[in-house]
Amino acid sequence: MKMKRTILSAIIGAACLTCNSENPDSEKAFSYIPEIHGVVRARWEGEWTNRNDGFGSRFEVRNARINVGGKVFPTISYYVQFDACDQGKMKFLDAWGRWDFLPKWRIQAGQFRVPFGTDCFKGPGGYYFANRSFIGKYMVNMRQVGIKGGYYGKSGKIPADLEFGIFNTSSTSNHDVWQKSYTYAAKATCYVKDIAISGSFVSYKPHFTRINVADGSITWKYDRWLVEGEYQYKRYAGNDFGHVNAWNVYGVYTLPITTPTFNYLSFEGRFDGMTDHSSGISNTDGILPVDHPSRRRLTIGSTIGRIHKHLKAEITVNYEKYFYNKEVDATRGNSDKLLAEIIIKF
Repeated sequence: MKMKRTILSAIIGAACLTCNSENPDSEKAFSYIPEIHGVVRARWEGEWTNRNDGFGSRFEVRNARINVGGKVFPTISYYVQFDACDQGKMKFLDAWGRWDFLPKWRIQAGQFRVPFGTDCFKGPGGYYFANRSFIGKYMVNMRQVGIKGGYYGKSGKIPADLEFGIFNTSSTSNHDVWQKSYTYAAKATCYVKDIAISGSFVSYKPHFTRINVADGSITWKYDRWLVEGEYQYKRYAGNDFGHVNAWNVYGVYTLPITTPTFNYLSFEGRFDGMTDHSSGISNTDGILPVDHPSRRRLTIGSTIGRIHKHLKAEITVNYEKYFYNKEVDATRGNSDKLLAEIIIKF
């Protein structure tokens, strides 16, 4: 029993590290040698639709992500990350420098995720499901160029993280645009024993309309269980487009196993959804279109894998059931589907 609990603790600890792989804040011993990490996700998915095209399937490399990070001085660090293949396309993701100017206080500048939300900060090496939640993918899945600073004291006398950032509102594909407005974001997370409670706010202007979004989440980790719930509320300032509600609730139960190849098995369940949503880009008539229709989704799945220090290999199988309003004709890629993935993290 003691051996099983030791293995389980290692699995949960490694999973927590991978969940934050896009914002690595863990304390490490100082070294000038850069660290190189990455993750490869190869998948098959099959989908049923009510349209004439019927059942379809495909293979794809969902991610082939590489990151390099290190320190040039004990208090100054850097990080660069890109996707060599994201469904066949190359994407530049992150490049930042950070100065830890006081214990638990730091400032960071460059391109990275704005400090907002919870599920969107999980990296592809730490997903619990093959597909991201609607909150993590559509609502505020935002990397921007800018600066942030804050207090990071999870293990200190004040067990909380507090951060605020200012960023370009223009696309990350063009850093040469002179700004007339900015993106503002703030996030606070407090830790109480096995529970983390987070609240955040972001205001941004992707086109003509400023958008304000509030987020709240609670995460509970205990023994073999992980349960998390997150809610977001989006408003479009001065526009007739209605507000958006989005939610994500999931649970994971992980147990250690002993085989020559694998050392854990987990079972996952998730219920997420969103009301009619617009990305905030107006059409030629100056109207915000519905880019993502209202929907709900139930996901069930299981994962078998092995974790050893920073190395992880796993096989994940998911089934997704979608629920739409009667008038909605779901497009290809947004209907009931079965997915199977192989994930390698190093």
